[in-house]
Amino acid sequence: MRPRCFWASSEPNTSYHDTEWGVPLHDEYALFEFLILEGAQAGLSWVTILKKRAHYRQVFDQFDAQKVALYDESKIAQLLNDPGIIRNRLKIAAAINNARLFLAVQQQFGSFDRYLWRFVDGHPIINHWHERSEIPSRISISDALSKDLAKRGFKFVGSTICYAMMQAVGMVNDHTVDCFRHAECM
Repeated sequence: MRPRCFWASSEPNTSYHDTEWGVPLHDEYALFEFLILEGAQAGLSWVTILKKRAHYRQVFDQFDAQKVALYDESKIAQLLNDPGIIRNRLKIAAAINNARLFLAVQQQFGSFDRYLWRFVDGHPIINHWHERSEIPSRISISDALSKDLAKRGFKFVGSTICYAMMQAVGMVNDHTVDCFRHAECM
């Protein structure tokens, strides 16, 4: 059995860890997906979100920000009645709000990717953690990203959420050094 990060001991975490987490990501749809899913995860476990991810993709139009930005009260009511997602009005409203602001950031910077990755100068931060206790839940860069997103009006973008997104999209390589993915994600 290959050594993995402590949290990747069972499905769906194992597959997610082995194929996605920490891989530098530059696809606009995927970046929007992580922005929304990380916000939905607030106060919950990531495995809860992973188990609902496929359904989220279906009901959130494959995370097409242009479509999500147009959701109205009828769509909100539909989502609030859907047991396949986190049925929290604030989180659903935040997803719609964030879709509109995501489009505004794309307009201003040319892409959300360009906006996001400038916080790490376009290159992943490669950490060399030996113990899970060394891995932070936030850093000064996630603080700055959170502050900037909040200033723009984004919701559910606290520093811890931003750091989790940075880990997910490979802006930060937080695989422990004994994990087989650490070297692969460098």
